[in-house]
Amino acid sequence: MSKRLKNESNNFLVKDEEYMKRKEVLTSFFSDGNYMLMTFKQIKGLFNITKKEEHILASILDELEKEGIVYIDDSKRYVPVGSSNMFFGIYEAKSSKFGFIRLDSGDDIYIAKEDSLGAMNNDKVIVKLISNNTADKNAEGSVIKIVERGMNGFVGKFVKSRNFGFVQVLDKKTEDIYIPKKYAQSFKDGQVVRVEITKYPTLNNKAEGKIVEVIAENDEENLEVKALYAAYEIKENQKFSDAVMNEVKKINQEVLPSDFKNREDKTSERVVTIDGDDAKDLDDGVCVKKLNDGNYLLSVFIADVSHYVKDGSALDMEAVTRSTSVYIPSTVVPMLPKELSNGICSLNEGVDRLTLAIDMKITPTGEVIDSKIYKAVINVKKRMTYDKVYKVLSLEDMDTLKEYKEYEKDLFLMKELALILNKKRKKQGSIDFDISETKVVLDENGNVEDIKPYKITIANKIIEEFMLIANMQIAEKFYYLDLPFIYRIHEKPDEDKLRDLNEVLSGYGKRIKGIKNVHPKTLADILSSITDVEEKQVISSYMLRALKLARYSKECIGHFGLAAKFYCHFTSPIRRYPDLFIHRVISDYIASGYNIDLDRIKKYLSQAERYSKIASDMEKEATLIERDFDNLYIVIYMSKFIDEKFDAIVSSVNSFGMFVRLENTVEGLVPFNNMPNNDYYIYDEKRKTLVGRNTGRIFKVGDRLKVQLTRSDVSTRQIDFKVIEEEEYGEESKQEKRTSKKGRKSKRDEQENTEE
Repeated sequence: MSKRLKNESNNFLVKDEEYMKRKEVLTSFFSDGNYMLMTFKQIKGLFNITKKEEHILASILDELEKEGIVYIDDSKRYVPVGSSNMFFGIYEAKSSKFGFIRLDSGDDIYIAKEDSLGAMNNDKVIVKLISNNTADKNAEGSVIKIVERGMNGFVGKFVKSRNFGFVQVLDKKTEDIYIPKKYAQSFKDGQVVRVEITKYPTLNNKAEGKIVEVIAENDEENLEVKALYAAYEIKENQKFSDAVMNEVKKINQEVLPSDFKNREDKTSERVVTIDGDDAKDLDDGVCVKKLNDGNYLLSVFIADVSHYVKDGSALDMEAVTRSTSVYIPSTVVPMLPKELSNGICSLNEGVDRLTLAIDMKITPTGEVIDSKIYKAVINVKKRMTYDKVYKVLSLEDMDTLKEYKEYEKDLFLMKELALILNKKRKKQGSIDFDISETKVVLDENGNVEDIKPYKITIANKIIEEFMLIANMQIAEKFYYLDLPFIYRIHEKPDEDKLRDLNEVLSGYGKRIKGIKNVHPKTLADILSSITDVEEKQVISSYMLRALKLARYSKECIGHFGLAAKFYCHFTSPIRRYPDLFIHRVISDYIASGYNIDLDRIKKYLSQAERYSKIASDMEKEATLIERDFDNLYIVIYMSKFIDEKFDAIVSSVNSFGMFVRLENTVEGLVPFNNMPNNDYYIYDEKRKTLVGRNTGRIFKVGDRLKVQLTRSDVSTRQIDFKVIEEEEYGEESKQEKRTSKKGRKSKRDEQENTEE
């Protein structure tokens, strides 16, 4: 591969190796403690750069600036970033009034509006510390340079005035955008529009823009949903470029006889898939046997996506950019085109498919005593669903039992092994969080029909346990082979957050001991000791917020939540790029006769570092999108039940009120003015309680209440309740019965969690 750089007079090529070598030299140059601030001209002279090659230098310096290695000050000199009080990061707006700089280390730096330099959400910035220590959770900073704008287009509602207008941005973290008269005249009040920035904001002036598209009229059905679709460009992102689709057209949509070469033929094995009813991208198939020696043989077959998506292809580069599929109610933004995700890569029933497989010999106590990784061809014998597998294992529903009769023994054997693996995992200290996920149900017209908890049964647990053990085994094998890899890591929690968690736990007579060197089993044992289902969910939520966010890394430092020394994502290459990348490494390792050459190792090392960062960032973005859609549908749905009364439990307490969660997992705020007895409530930060100044009444996490829905505001995504006393509650209404198991409105911090 070569990098093409454009000169004013000609085009010329620079080999990637040469370009990266020059970039490394310049990076080292700037990090040298003896470096004196220099201009472009001075750097050019120092390195004897010719006129013909100065564009190479300019390109490298531009990349280093965008990567936060250097920035250009007012005197046009290049200033190194990374000193004790200067950092590069992404600005994350929390409201129009403040935000944070999220650093690669995971630390946050608070940025007040007056110190933001007009930064907007997702801008790349250089920040200078006002306080002295980024490890301080109260660290504050000031933006000194906006390196690169994160966004140019926004979606919102147009508000028309006589001589101008404003666009109220859908994302409330962004201030209104001013529309001058010349751009505002032809648009109507209330229209949902897309606006492009013509002037970015400063500390004293709002951003200015022009409207480039009308998305919806103010009286259209599902107006807010259409706006959110447009804001995230869902329909555009469901499409792929011509270059990508041209490559896809060349891929055979069936397995050829030649594809069996160097693969084990497992087409006669009783491989099944178990997924949701509506799943179309089937990554994994499983097969379990009981051996004569009393051990189990678990075979996990994963779609061999790397066979079709070649390193460096347009298809591969697009997959890197997306890094993950995004799942929103009734639709998906896929990482790969449907011809692969739902077609040749999907392990559909009754057709041959290429896989990367692992066989594991497991003892009756859950120990893996032998394993083998290999390439195989399979033919799935039965496409199963969680719901039907659960019915079989529960011995209910005669029609399902009849349909699955041939596989009944297989399923009970799978259940037997899954329970063994789960017991072993819990014994080691793996934390199983008991938090209900929300399922949004839409009707055929796209209207929200129901919000309900996502049902998790033993059928889900079977696949979860099998995928976990496969991921752990793959990670361990390749760690000891010392090959470039992408691991799924989860670091130990911060002591301060564990101390905060202890304050909540103290209300339940629980306490985390040994905070300085906490073991996950300590947290797991606390959860297992709580028998009340509602209380367990609340404590699980608090515990989850106390932990760090799992992420991808080329370094294997273990997974705290799973109490695992080795863990990776191997089992979903159709929808996650890290899985696809390590499939490529594994396949290369097998094809090379277990001897990858040094050049490829060097390439994979560089890719592992880069792809880990991209995948971690894109995972956060996908989580945000999925959460925004869920929250919107929840608020739309709950707006039908204003003034209805519900049973609730206090899920968190803070300085502006308390959040309560219904049995359905819908969550909303009880602000201070909706508290009982018109009392003034004082927030006790240490004990995480609210105390009535006049009545002495105490509200704490886990308290059961009666509440009434007072607001479900679509524009702000805000759900509010008020506390009502027992005598006000009255007889449970039919509406309440119908909504007693509906979904939730989640808070951002509660969603930043570990997974698997």
